[in-house]
Amino acid sequence: MRTITANEIKTKGVVSIDAVLREQDEAIISVRGKDRYVVMDMKTYNRLRECELEAALYQTRREVAEGKGVKESVDEHIVRVQKFEP
Repeated sequence: MRTITANEIKTKGVVSIDAVLREQDEAIISVRGKDRYVVMDMKTYNRLRECELEAALYQTRREVAEGKGVKESVDEHIVRVQKFEP
């Protein structure tokens, strides 16, 4: 993954990010020599979000199959969840 410095972004702007993203899906932005951020185009971001949602759905289905699910009304759910707030 290619690294773009914060200074390069200051001088060249979004063009520097566009150039990297034409060649690869993600780019690292470094600030004062330390990797701080990752940028990607919306297509890549949406694909990652979809993967996260698929993983959450898989985990939920597994937990329900294992009997770990709770069947309750919305009001009962809110009361139960509020008990765990700090």
